[in-house]
Amino acid sequence: MRRWRKPTPSVRFHDMQKRKLGKTDMSVSAIGFGGIPIQGVSFEEADRVFKIAIEKGINFFDSARAYTDSEEKMGRSLADARGGIYLSTKALSRSAPAFAEEIETSLRNLRTDMIDLYQLHSVGTSADLDRVLAPGGAYEALVEAREAGKIRWIGITGHSREIMLKAIRTGLFDTAQFPFNPIETEWEEEIIPAAKAARVGTICMKPLAGGAIRNRALALRFELSRGMDVVIPGMDAVEQVEENASAGAKIVAPDAGELAGLDAEKKLWGEKFCRRCGYCLPCPNGLNIPFLFLIDGYYTRYELKDWALARLSALPKKFGDCAECGECLEKCPYGLAIPDMMKDAAKRVT
Repeated sequence: MRRWRKPTPSVRFHDMQKRKLGKTDMSVSAIGFGGIPIQGVSFEEADRVFKIAIEKGINFFDSARAYTDSEEKMGRSLADARGGIYLSTKALSRSAPAFAEEIETSLRNLRTDMIDLYQLHSVGTSADLDRVLAPGGAYEALVEAREAGKIRWIGITGHSREIMLKAIRTGLFDTAQFPFNPIETEWEEEIIPAAKAARVGTICMKPLAGGAIRNRALALRFELSRGMDVVIPGMDAVEQVEENASAGAKIVAPDAGELAGLDAEKKLWGEKFCRRCGYCLPCPNGLNIPFLFLIDGYYTRYELKDWALARLSALPKKFGDCAECGECLEKCPYGLAIPDMMKDAAKRVT
């Protein structure tokens, strides 16, 4: 196990821009490493990808307990570079005892005695937020782990703007991780300014809208020039690392022509892109609509077919169980044709 050492500047980090992550003392690379796709490659290939990421100046690596062997691959590949990088992960457990176990597992997987940032993963409702913050909730385990020197900073992730705003206003979190990209720009209205005012670090997940945006480097520049401290595109190939890292060297806001191109992509997806806001729930037929669309995205855009099918098989209701009642159509603030999208996904995800 590698003991934690405060990351220090390194000649390997080239011209990658560094940014202070909110009120933490972390100076993170503008381009971070999202740990979802790395599940789909071998340990040997993961070693190669992580090595290039470090060489290109990436020093912030984000994983999750739910990402199968992602933490283990990071632990194996990054242990020797522990003094030059920041590790971030997260867990879905909601009680203090269960979350404490998750932290211990992450420490073993990541081969370290301290994790820089540990996050409450995917908090999506007021009841969920209240549960993790209540006595005996997961937040309690995070505080105890911080006091014991097992983690350094506490964050939260989610897809609901309402809940993220509530979390930021509690003053209990050092970072907030949420989706922001040229399609999901609604976060600019209130959440990003609130985070900046509270000195909460902003971590941009889904910077490429789950693979929906074609111009990767342009999208990353867009997000980094609109208030995000670090963006964490998922990567599983050397070519992806090289392209993404290039956007972090000289961050120039997109010009009018580039913005027009991004807007055209947004209009293309606007009628069929689920932002996982959750307003469509509850479904009267018991479908977890946002999670089903997440599975569809992983299957079709991330090429994580086995991962997606395993999670689909565990659900009591699947795409084909949509009764086309139309109730979700009235509740979706983005006007998505959800029943039609369910039928299309049922044909794809097999």
